[in-house]
Amino acid sequence: MIEWLTLLQILVAVVGGAIAVMLGLIGRRPSDLTMAFTGVVALLLIVQLGVAIASPIMGNEPSGSLLEFYIYLISAILIPFGAGFWALLDRSRWSTIILGVACLAVAVMLFRMSQIWFIQGA
Repeated sequence: MIEWLTLLQILVAVVGGAIAVMLGLIGRRPSDLTMAFTGVVALLLIVQLGVAIASPIMGNEPSGSLLEFYIYLISAILIPFGAGFWALLDRSRWSTIILGVACLAVAVMLFRMSQIWFIQGA
């Protein structure tokens, strides 16, 4: 993992999640903005997967369990895709809220992944 990339991912996920939840609470349906934030979160997670595969090869070993880290990462990758699929099927304000909650859940999972990678074994 790269620390600045993880912080960027958390920031994008929190901002996107907060915007989507607020828009959903005022009754807005899923829009290009909320879907774009969810898509960027998913794209950054795929980049993180590539970094997580290459990092141990380059000597950047996690301090915690690599298996636990990958379980979090694969689960986090599935969340925005599932939420985006839901938003495409159900075009209600609740889908916008689900997009926001999905982004916020990914932010929490990224924080935990950073703990596993950087802090856990120390």
